[in-house]
Amino acid sequence: MHEPAPVTPDAPGRITFPLLTQQWLDLCFLHWAVAPRTVAGLLPRGTVPDTHEGSSYVGLVAFRMHRVGWFRLPGVPYLGSFPETNVRLYSLDAHGRRGVVFRSMDAARLIPVAMGRAGFRLPYLWSRMSVRTDGDTVTYRSRRRWPGPRGAYSRITVRPGAPVEEPTGLEHFLTARWGMHNAFFGGAAYLPNHHPRWPLHRAELITCEENLIAAAGLPAPRDAPVSVLYSPGVPVRLGRPAHPAGLPTP
Repeated sequence: MHEPAPVTPDAPGRITFPLLTQQWLDLCFLHWAVAPRTVAGLLPRGTVPDTHEGSSYVGLVAFRMHRVGWFRLPGVPYLGSFPETNVRLYSLDAHGRRGVVFRSMDAARLIPVAMGRAGFRLPYLWSRMSVRTDGDTVTYRSRRRWPGPRGAYSRITVRPGAPVEEPTGLEHFLTARWGMHNAFFGGAAYLPNHHPRWPLHRAELITCEENLIAAAGLPAPRDAPVSVLYSPGVPVRLGRPAHPAGLPTP
């Protein structure tokens, strides 16, 4: 197994011929520390929990997906733009690549949900959702429609603060993730992404009512998140899945 790649605020390489292009806008990052053993069994075969100072993390990330497009084609204005809220974990593979693993991906458009589930085997779920700005706060709402558990929900309100001039090591670890691990057809794979360095703001958490984390098979948080961040967003390119992603298996 290779040494873990360094955590870098800038993407390690360009994606010249993207599989998908999109923008991630108005992002709220909430994170809770968990013991690595708590999440190890929830990761794709061949990956292990990625850790920072001995802890792994559960992330609840709410945002707006904007104008998803295939290859270099223009982004789709309606079907390609929708609110999304993800429950995610942090992973490491045998090549030393750090990534995220999505446990659930609630989204507000049924066709992208169906395509993500069928084409990429991603845990997309169709939900009724909204992202609204009211003065200096941003509120993200979701309530699941299909599949189950029907009615799983989240309501998050944050007040973004001043820009973060120099993110901490933990803030880089939680946000500077340049790919995802997923059990694609034919085995586990790594899907790289590329985007500019995150413009981050620390944020005040006004409201967090949710059961998405428990619905994703994780212990429900009992304490306040250890990290609350906001970003206005970045343009993103996703590359083609790279096989294999995982550790050697019997």
